Amino acid sequence: LGHSLLKAGSGVRFSVGSSMNFKEKVYAIVKKIPKGKVLTYKEVARRVGKPRAYRAVGNILNKNTDPKVPCHRVIRSDGKIGGYRDGNSAKIKMLKKEGYDILYFT
Repeated sequence: LGHSLLKAGSGVRFSVGSSMNFKEKVYAIVKKIPKGKVLTYKEVARRVGKPRAYRAVGNILNKNTDPKVPCHRVIRSDGKIGGYRDGNSAKIKMLKKEGYDILYFT
Protein backbone atom coordinates (compact mmCIF):
# COMPACT_ATOMS: atom_id res chain seq x y z
CA LEU A 1 0.00 0.00 0.00
CA GLY A 2 0.94 3.65 0.07
CA HIS A 3 3.98 4.83 1.97
CA SER A 4 1.84 6.22 4.78
CA LEU A 5 0.25 2.95 5.88
CA LEU A 6 1.00 2.35 9.55
CA LYS A 7 3.06 -0.77 10.11
CA ALA A 8 3.58 -2.85 13.22
CA GLY A 9 6.43 -1.36 15.20
CA SER A 10 5.74 2.14 13.88
CA GLY A 11 5.94 3.59 17.37
CA VAL A 12 2.19 4.22 17.53
CA ARG A 13 0.63 2.20 20.34
CA PHE A 14 -2.68 0.55 19.64
CA SER A 15 -3.60 -1.27 22.85
CA VAL A 16 -7.27 -1.35 23.81
CA GLY A 17 -8.96 -2.16 27.08
CA SER A 18 -10.36 -5.65 27.57
CA SER A 19 -13.55 -4.29 29.14
CA MET A 20 -14.49 -2.42 25.94
CA ASN A 21 -17.00 -3.83 23.47
CA PHE A 22 -16.06 -4.34 19.80
CA LYS A 23 -17.34 -0.92 18.66
CA GLU A 24 -15.50 0.89 21.46
CA LYS A 25 -12.30 -0.96 20.57
CA VAL A 26 -12.66 0.00 16.90
CA TYR A 27 -13.13 3.65 17.83
CA ALA A 28 -10.17 3.52 20.24
CA ILE A 29 -7.87 2.14 17.51
CA VAL A 30 -9.04 4.61 14.86
CA LYS A 31 -8.67 7.58 17.23
CA LYS A 32 -4.95 6.76 17.49
CA ILE A 33 -4.24 6.92 13.74
CA PRO A 34 -2.12 10.05 13.27
CA LYS A 35 -2.74 12.63 10.55
CA GLY A 36 -1.19 11.65 7.24
CA LYS A 37 -1.37 7.93 8.07
CA VAL A 38 -3.96 5.25 7.37
CA LEU A 39 -4.86 1.74 8.44
CA THR A 40 -6.89 -0.79 6.51
CA TYR A 41 -10.24 -2.06 7.74
CA LYS A 42 -8.57 -5.47 8.02
CA GLU A 43 -5.72 -4.08 10.13
CA VAL A 44 -8.15 -2.32 12.47
CA ALA A 45 -10.03 -5.62 12.88
CA ARG A 46 -6.75 -7.45 13.57
CA ARG A 47 -5.68 -4.91 16.19
CA VAL A 48 -9.08 -5.21 17.88
CA GLY A 49 -8.53 -8.97 18.10
CA LYS A 50 -11.09 -10.03 15.46
CA PRO A 51 -9.04 -10.36 12.25
CA ARG A 52 -11.96 -11.58 10.13
CA ALA A 53 -14.34 -8.81 11.24
CA TYR A 54 -13.11 -6.17 8.75
CA ARG A 55 -16.58 -5.74 7.23
CA ALA A 56 -18.01 -5.12 10.70
CA VAL A 57 -15.30 -2.46 11.18
CA GLY A 58 -16.48 -0.77 7.98
CA ASN A 59 -20.10 -0.87 9.08
CA ILE A 60 -19.25 0.61 12.47
CA LEU A 61 -17.21 3.41 10.94
CA ASN A 62 -19.90 4.17 8.36
CA LYS A 63 -22.32 4.92 11.21
CA ASN A 64 -19.85 7.06 13.15
CA THR A 65 -20.85 10.69 13.76
CA ASP A 66 -18.17 11.53 16.35
CA PRO A 67 -15.60 13.93 14.80
CA LYS A 68 -13.02 12.65 17.30
CA VAL A 69 -12.99 9.31 15.43
CA PRO A 70 -11.15 9.97 12.15
CA CYS A 71 -12.73 7.18 10.12
CA HIS A 72 -11.51 8.79 6.90
CA ARG A 73 -8.08 7.37 7.84
CA VAL A 74 -9.23 3.79 7.24
CA ILE A 75 -8.97 2.38 3.72
CA ARG A 76 -9.45 -0.93 1.91
CA SER A 77 -6.73 -3.59 1.87
CA ASP A 78 -6.43 -3.34 -1.91
CA GLY A 79 -5.42 0.31 -1.56
CA LYS A 80 -8.72 1.73 -2.76
CA ILE A 81 -10.26 4.51 -0.73
CA GLY A 82 -13.26 2.56 0.58
CA GLY A 83 -16.54 4.11 1.60
CA TYR A 84 -17.18 7.19 3.65
CA ARG A 85 -20.38 8.51 5.16
CA ASP A 86 -19.94 11.97 3.61
CA GLY A 87 -18.82 10.61 0.24
CA ASN A 88 -15.52 9.47 -1.21
CA SER A 89 -14.59 12.93 -2.49
CA ALA A 90 -14.83 14.28 1.07
CA LYS A 91 -12.65 11.41 2.31
CA ILE A 92 -10.03 12.07 -0.37
CA LYS A 93 -10.06 15.81 0.36
CA MET A 94 -9.52 15.20 4.08
CA LEU A 95 -6.68 12.75 3.48
CA LYS A 96 -4.99 15.15 1.05
CA LYS A 97 -5.28 17.98 3.57
CA GLU A 98 -3.56 15.77 6.15
CA GLY A 99 -0.69 14.98 3.78
CA TYR A 100 -1.59 11.47 2.65
CA ASP A 101 -0.41 10.54 -0.86
CA ILE A 102 -3.71 10.42 -2.74
CA LEU A 103 -2.05 9.62 -6.07
CA TYR A 104 -2.08 6.07 -4.85
CA PHE A 105 -5.89 5.98 -5.06
CA THR A 106 -6.16 7.05 -8.70
